[in-house]
Amino acid sequence: MPVPTDSSSRPPADRRARLRRRVRRTVLARRRPLAALCVSLAVLAGIDAARPDPPSTVPVAVAARDLASGTVLGPHDLVVRHVPESLAPVGSTPRATGRTLAAPVRAGEPVTDVRLVGPSVVAGYPGRVALPVRIADGEAVALLRPGDRVTLVAADPRRGTASSVAVDVPVLSIPQPRDEQGSAVLPGRLVVVAAFPSDVDRIVGATATDLLSVVITG
Repeated sequence: MPVPTDSSSRPPADRRARLRRRVRRTVLARRRPLAALCVSLAVLAGIDAARPDPPSTVPVAVAARDLASGTVLGPHDLVVRHVPESLAPVGSTPRATGRTLAAPVRAGEPVTDVRLVGPSVVAGYPGRVALPVRIADGEAVALLRPGDRVTLVAADPRRGTASSVAVDVPVLSIPQPRDEQGSAVLPGRLVVVAAFPSDVDRIVGATATDLLSVVITG
């Protein structure tokens, strides 16, 4: 009578063949899910490769809360946000701490250069002060440019005399004329000059009694 044998008594080659057939059946049974998984991985890899690089960003200072005009900006008044460079407002700066607001700013609003008080107009002229003077001849003022140097001449039309009240005076700015409704328009044009403090009284006194003219000297 034959003696039963278990799988452990079979030859190694037979066991390996049975194992290969079992693995093959398992792979064939799951080939569709595996194929779908491979296709999904390929699609994800393609999407990731085609994704554009993130846009470059720049720091922008925004108001941390509502700020009133004249506020000297401190560290707690501002928050730095990074925004795409193409969306950053013109004139934005992350270094606004210590500057003074020229206009109110709402919370979250970017703080740009037009919202800040600029440097003093006489910063480039040590020892001088900014003095607005009204020149009688508006057409002569039209010839001036900021940076020009002039001699201020006071003329007394009643006596027919004229005298210099300040020489080598730098022109700081020439405000645009503005007509005021309901009031007479002042004659001439306004010019802001950089005068020495010792000349201010003489210049202001001359504007009260005489007509001021300019002589362009440089």
